[in-house]
Amino acid sequence: MTRRATVCLAILAGLTTTLAACGSDGSGASGTSADTGTKKVKVTFIEGVAGDPFYETMACGAKEQAAKDNVDLTVQGAKNWDVSLQIPLLNSVIAARPDALFIAPNDSNALVQPLKQATGAGIKVVLVDTTLADTSFVASAIASDNYKGGKAAADALAKLVGEKGSVLLVGGQPGVSTAEARQKGFEEGLRAYPNIKYVGNVFTANGVAKISQLVSAQLAAHPDLVGVFALSTDQSEGANNAVKAAGKAGQVKLVGFDAGPTQVGQLKDGVVQALVAQQPGQIGADGVTQAAAAVRGQPVTKEIGTDSTVITKDNVDDPAVAKYLYKTSCS
Repeated sequence: MTRRATVCLAILAGLTTTLAACGSDGSGASGTSADTGTKKVKVTFIEGVAGDPFYETMACGAKEQAAKDNVDLTVQGAKNWDVSLQIPLLNSVIAARPDALFIAPNDSNALVQPLKQATGAGIKVVLVDTTLADTSFVASAIASDNYKGGKAAADALAKLVGEKGSVLLVGGQPGVSTAEARQKGFEEGLRAYPNIKYVGNVFTANGVAKISQLVSAQLAAHPDLVGVFALSTDQSEGANNAVKAAGKAGQVKLVGFDAGPTQVGQLKDGVVQALVAQQPGQIGADGVTQAAAAVRGQPVTKEIGTDSTVITKDNVDDPAVAKYLYKTSCS
């Protein structure tokens, strides 16, 4: 072989090595698919209600998972469950262009179009707790089985009242998917108890004081009332306060949905007899994981269900129940 041919082959070999390195999709090549699993992503969590123990516990679970998943997490939320407050907040988040957001929609219909605008802007959308009438465009939806929780509440309340007497539902709200599912589960669960009279649902306004007033009116209107099922933290606290104020603590049996510090305290004091509790921390962690996976092009799970449990005075201090208890801060 001539010296000229040898030099040409050496140059060609060098070019081939360089081209292979540039076109490689294996490890070590910057900007390739190997980086997608570790790149930092920006995610915003929009709470259903800021300051509510359920959503604050969800935020704590999300923050803990974000630290593990290399996620830059921002948490926002309106102070009331009000779609007219949540939509402007969502619009401001869309304008900030995070890589993904996960949200507890305040209304299953009104939030569809604004969230479609988010996906149109290239933002991945994940739902937590509540859902939408149309979920075709969302990456994932994570929630408790609220219908099953409602049925569990019916069984617990029936047992407490000896399967007879009048019972009341507090907090059913059209357009709120969780409330609708819990109400349906409760009402259908009561059909198994023919000696229980269902006196209906109290549609409640925002605020514990207002809820307490409405429940007080129902206690006066139905002196034979023996049981109440309240659908969430504010409804539970308001109903508990009304029963206590009426001097009927322990006489009117109460089952609440959710297990915030106030509700757990009232359970231990005997004001409320049972709580159906969710796992908001796990929902928050799953929200981060699914949002980050969607951004990184990794597999996502379209629907994730988390379980709930019935807490009573007998099992509230059981270590196995600890994961179902809510908190007001992450410390």
